[in-house]
Amino acid sequence: MATAWVRAAAILSLAALLPTAAIPCGAPRSGNATASQLLGTWLHVAGAAQFPQHLLELLLIDHGHLHVEPCAGGQELLITQHVAVGDQCLTNNSTYFEMASGTATLVKHAKTQQTIGMLMNLSSEDILLIQYQLQRERTYSGLYLYARNLSMSTAHQDEFEHHATCLGLSKEQIIYAPWRTELCPMEETEQGNSPNVEPSASATASSPPGTSRPGSTGN
Repeated sequence: MATAWVRAAAILSLAALLPTAAIPCGAPRSGNATASQLLGTWLHVAGAAQFPQHLLELLLIDHGHLHVEPCAGGQELLITQHVAVGDQCLTNNSTYFEMASGTATLVKHAKTQQTIGMLMNLSSEDILLIQYQLQRERTYSGLYLYARNLSMSTAHQDEFEHHATCLGLSKEQIIYAPWRTELCPMEETEQGNSPNVEPSASATASSPPGTSRPGSTGN
């Protein structure tokens, strides 16, 4: 009996030493955010990408943000992206959130209406996680994190990195934006409040896989 207790105690001790990142991945769950939750300005915090060109873009971008606003008809939410590259602020409004039954789950290309990404289910309404896929000789995944402000909790950062790991993205493929410059002005949110852009930790922005980078001619 004593031997069994010792063995059990040893197992429990080893379990306590296991990394917290060893959380089962399971099937990815899409989010179901409403329009009121999505409208306004979202700051780029981090991005992760498999496709080498998009990984390079993440490294080149200093900061950026999305501005989400309703379109005529109410079935779409226009996404306007601003990113600072070098000494330029580039803009792209080629994508939108598709609304269905009052909620948004998919990101589509404005011209082709092709689905290029989906909102992921997260624990907070103050962060936004979008998973993209790019079809080339194989399927490349990308993951982009946005937030209402840059004062993100460690738990939210860990949640993002866990999602990235589940997509097969390594830590070397995760890039946090430095936010060193102020080239891209912020729009005010629908409530009339400007987001808090005072950087706390490292925090990136890049164009989604499957779309051209703002100001570029394509991939």
